[in-house]
Amino acid sequence: MTQKLNKILLVDDNEADNYLHKLIISEAQVAETIVDQPDGKAAIEYLLGEAGKLPPDLIFLDINMPRMNGWEFLEAYKQLPDEAQKAVVIVMLTTSVFSKDRERAERLPNFSGFLNKPLTEEDLLRVLREHFPDRFE
Repeated sequence: MTQKLNKILLVDDNEADNYLHKLIISEAQVAETIVDQPDGKAAIEYLLGEAGKLPPDLIFLDINMPRMNGWEFLEAYKQLPDEAQKAVVIVMLTTSVFSKDRERAERLPNFSGFLNKPLTEEDLLRVLREHFPDRFE
């Protein structure tokens, strides 16, 4: 059984990465909607605007971004009203090769995974099967 996610949110300042990741997600046909935001601040504003509407099921979050990086996003995310915190899964998707970043992420309560860029279809499907087993076998 495969039931598409309603929405995937990409939070990354790299337009080329967003383009590639949207292409991979689109070709896999696993989400009704794919939205990208250029940094954590824009993503928080987007989530606040989506509160009570259709929040994302999955967020792919970069670490290194201007204005508000991935760590700052996670701190701000915890402060959002409950209706804006409906993302089921937040996965760090980054070029960081530092083991300290992975260890820091693993200590976070809303941490669901850590992947290195670029996102591959194999990585995407593994995340979906792990975190949405009722939708993706």
